[in-house]
Amino acid sequence: MKLLLLLVILGTVSAKVQDLSGKMFTFPQQTNTAHVRLNPNTQGYNALTVCHRSFTDINKDHALFSLATPSHANSFLIFWQNRNQEIQPHVRDAKVEYGGWDYKLNTWHSICTTWDSVTGLVQVWFDGTPSIRKLTTSGGAIDGTVIAILGQEQDSHGGGFDINQSFVGMITDVHMWDFILSSCEIHQYMEERYYPTGNVLNWRALDFEITGNVEIENKVQICH
Repeated sequence: MKLLLLLVILGTVSAKVQDLSGKMFTFPQQTNTAHVRLNPNTQGYNALTVCHRSFTDINKDHALFSLATPSHANSFLIFWQNRNQEIQPHVRDAKVEYGGWDYKLNTWHSICTTWDSVTGLVQVWFDGTPSIRKLTTSGGAIDGTVIAILGQEQDSHGGGFDINQSFVGMITDVHMWDFILSSCEIHQYMEERYYPTGNVLNWRALDFEITGNVEIENKVQICH
C-alpha cells in the first residue's frame, strides 16, 4: 500500500513487459515532466538502429527519441530542429543535420536512424527515403548505464527536461537494434510489413514506465 501511494504521488506508472502491437503512446500536452522510460534488454552498443513512427501538430523543436548515459546526455538523440527544418541525430554528443524533409504536421511519419561506431557514420531513413551518410563520432561505443526516454530530451542522465523541447502527439512502433538493419529490412518497417523486431527495444514486448500524463491508446488508423 505504501509503494502504491508513493507511485500515485510521484505520478509514475510501472508496467510489466507488454505487447503494444496496435497501440500508441499519446502525449497530450507540453510539460517538462511527462515521459515514457524504456528499459533496454542490453547495455553497451557498437552500432544502433532506432525506428519509430510519430504524429504531431507542434511547430517547434522537439525530441523524438532520447538515449543518455552518465558521460553523454545525448548518447543517441533524434531531434527535430524547427527553425532550420532539420532532423538532427546526436551520437555521444556529436551532432549532424539533415534538411529537406517534408515533415508535414498531422501526418504519420516513419523514421529510422542508424549508426556504426567503427566508421562513425549516421544515416536517416524518412518515410522510406534514405539520407546521405554523415560522420558523427567514430572509434567509441556507447557505454555506461543507458536511459531511453520518449516525450522529453535529456540534458542530464534521466532528467534535465525542457518544456520547449517536449513532444506532443503520438508515438508508436518503437524498436531498437544493436546492429544496422539492411535497407530491405528498413523498407519493410516503413511499409509496415514483416520485419525483425528490435533485440534491444521491442514494441511487441516492451519494458517501460510512464511518468505523468501519457496515455496508451489504440493506434489511429487512416481509413480510405
